[in-house]
Amino acid sequence: MTAFIFNLKVQQFDQVCAFELSWGKGQQLGVTLAYPDDLNFKYQEWQRIYLRFYNTKLRGKVAEIGSFTAPPVDWHSQLVQAEAQLLSEFHHWLRSAELHEIRAKIAQSTRNDAYPNVDVFLTCNPLDLARLPWEAWEIGTEFSSSSSKIRIIRTPINRRETTSYPNVRRSGKARVLVILGDETGLDFQAEKQAMIFLKSVATVEFIGWQPQESIPELKTKIVQAIASESGWDILLFAGHSNETNLTGGEIAIAPNTALSISEIAQPLIIAKQRGLQFALFNSCNGLSIANKLIDLGLSQVAVMREPVHNQVAGEFLLEFIKALSEYQDVHESLITAAQHLKLENYLTYPSAYLIPSLFCHPEATLFRLQASGVKRFIQYWQPSRKEAIALTILLLMSLLLPVQTFLLQWRVWVQAIYRDATNQSITSTNPPPVLLVKIDEDSIVKAKIPDPKPIDYQYLASLINRLTADKAKVIGIDYLLSRHQPQSDGVPPTGGDRILAKSIQTAVSSPNHTLFVFAATRNQNKKLLQPLPEIANFNWSLEGEIEFRPWYVPLLPHDDFQTQPWNFANLLVLGQQLQQIPDRPQPKLDSKTDFFQQVGDFLPSNSKSHQTILQSPRSRLQLITALSYQLWQMWLHPIADFSIPPNQIYHTIPAWKVLENQTPPQDLQQQVVIIIPGGYDEAGISKDGEDNFTGADFPPAIKYWQPNINVFTGGEYHAYMIHHLLTQRLVLPIPDLWLTGIGLLIGKILYLQQNRIQKHRWQWLLLMIILTGFYGIFSLELYISATAILLPWMLPSIGLWGYFAPNLLSTKKS
Repeated sequence: MTAFIFNLKVQQFDQVCAFELSWGKGQQLGVTLAYPDDLNFKYQEWQRIYLRFYNTKLRGKVAEIGSFTAPPVDWHSQLVQAEAQLLSEFHHWLRSAELHEIRAKIAQSTRNDAYPNVDVFLTCNPLDLARLPWEAWEIGTEFSSSSSKIRIIRTPINRRETTSYPNVRRSGKARVLVILGDETGLDFQAEKQAMIFLKSVATVEFIGWQPQESIPELKTKIVQAIASESGWDILLFAGHSNETNLTGGEIAIAPNTALSISEIAQPLIIAKQRGLQFALFNSCNGLSIANKLIDLGLSQVAVMREPVHNQVAGEFLLEFIKALSEYQDVHESLITAAQHLKLENYLTYPSAYLIPSLFCHPEATLFRLQASGVKRFIQYWQPSRKEAIALTILLLMSLLLPVQTFLLQWRVWVQAIYRDATNQSITSTNPPPVLLVKIDEDSIVKAKIPDPKPIDYQYLASLINRLTADKAKVIGIDYLLSRHQPQSDGVPPTGGDRILAKSIQTAVSSPNHTLFVFAATRNQNKKLLQPLPEIANFNWSLEGEIEFRPWYVPLLPHDDFQTQPWNFANLLVLGQQLQQIPDRPQPKLDSKTDFFQQVGDFLPSNSKSHQTILQSPRSRLQLITALSYQLWQMWLHPIADFSIPPNQIYHTIPAWKVLENQTPPQDLQQQVVIIIPGGYDEAGISKDGEDNFTGADFPPAIKYWQPNINVFTGGEYHAYMIHHLLTQRLVLPIPDLWLTGIGLLIGKILYLQQNRIQKHRWQWLLLMIILTGFYGIFSLELYISATAILLPWMLPSIGLWGYFAPNLLSTKKS
């Protein structure tokens, strides 16, 4: 609802007027107030002078008085004075102390920002009371409120028919029927000129008397046109008209021929059923016409309450049609036209702005023209200013990576809870695909290593010897081995390097032909730091980049195997898949390209059982993801799925237990083994603790699975990535921007439907809860399924409810 609604009934009993204000859910105020005799006198005097001034070419049957072109007195000056005296007396009466509470209540509602307007539906009885210029009542000025928000709309005391939406909804242009009445003394060129402004939004048809036409033929033609099967949206009459006591007024359709409203009542009812929503009688003395038409069920009628000069009628209609063609509603258009007469034409047409009035059924929606074609589409979906601001903020939020990451963390946390609650953990392998050998604080202490940064190469060599003995086939070393390291006694200078290199060579030449992947990264100057050539030789090792963007699985280049370095986890997975191919001859790796080539060469043709990540579309960088990087986005980049419990991803063994063989390693031929820093304080490359994720960087889902741990290491991140690549469990996150846009679109559709279909609030609330809940459950299940797609929930839901909730609250207040 776009306006706060009041109903004000004013009834006169002899010299007393009863004011009754009602609103909301039965609230009501009532007072009585003496009707001043001076007000009647001032109105009659104003009317007399008004008719003296506009005494020719009136759209009504008023006796000729004097000459318009050469008045005997300055009627203009007298009319201005009479108008001022009338309004002064009228306002003085309405500012009476008895009406203070009513005025205050109406003015108070203007402070409610939920409503752009306050509409006061005014009912006056008897008819003479309705002749007063109630639209000029400045209700809120004494309360410093926004009086411009208060609008007076008239409604008759009798409304026997209910208003309703038309049975048909026109898909094309609006249809306008213009009835031109008796042209005696009148000129309808202004009406014809005004209709030009409607050409782009409406189809206009004229009908009127022709000299050769008989009166019965004319009446039949008018009746048939009004009740046309094609229907009309607007009915406009121009010509002479007058009030009558019993027939609802009459309109002059030909010389000396009038048609009463009662005679065309049935065609008007049919026209209403076929889409007629608004009628404008641009003619004189239209109060009884408006009352009768609203009583018949027509929802909105605009009339002139007094006789109106032909030029005034033309000027008013032109401005009214201009405003209507700009998609203002009929009340806004009437106010615009009246203000034009007051501000732009007051010197020419004094008091003319006081004459127009809109009568409307209180339950009706104010009519406005709708654009057709592309204009209609734009108008239908065009957001308001507040909508545009909210949409911009929400869409910008959906583009901010920190916001996306924050929402992603907690979305996966919810997914972990749902997976646990529904017992939908993935099928676990025994052992899990990754074995993490942690050099933790206990291992460092037991080995009596004085400074673990850099790690002791001899200690690494001893771990490799132990793992080689246990037949490990793929070993990753999550330590940067780019510096020389002497033996513990300091002589010779490359002793530690030689010992580690010898252990690695022994492992490579063993019957298992162990494949090694070493850590590499770039320093602050973008120089690639690689393991020493004495340790990592092309014949038996690879180097992988250990830096990664948290939460995102590293992808292979689209088709360029020469791109270096590859990611640490990618190379470990490729190595593991190559090692698992049966009857594969041992490759000779003269370069990194040889390694990638041999993965394809040794892969059985069309074999799904040995599919590698080189063949998986989700493992490769896709074009849309690459393009999104240019926009600082990560669209459709697979994420680390921390909703899976860590015990299904990796098994952890402290390094000291491996060396003491206290915990027998599992089947290392089926696992990727990674030697990693185990969470000690010095773990990191450029600074201490860099490898340890704590606090805000700690994945909430991991905290759910393991409430008692406070450190999540980079090696454990690598393990999740390796698991996802090996098992092809790559979850694609749909961008927040995309789904937020869809949420906003659905919210807009429901918002428009809520305005059109007047359901109870609880029905809309139930619909929204069901829709949001279904989407939430569907997104949780889709994530867990083999499809592995993450649908964002928070921002799309805000977009959906952002449209619905304010509309629900405003409906509730009304």
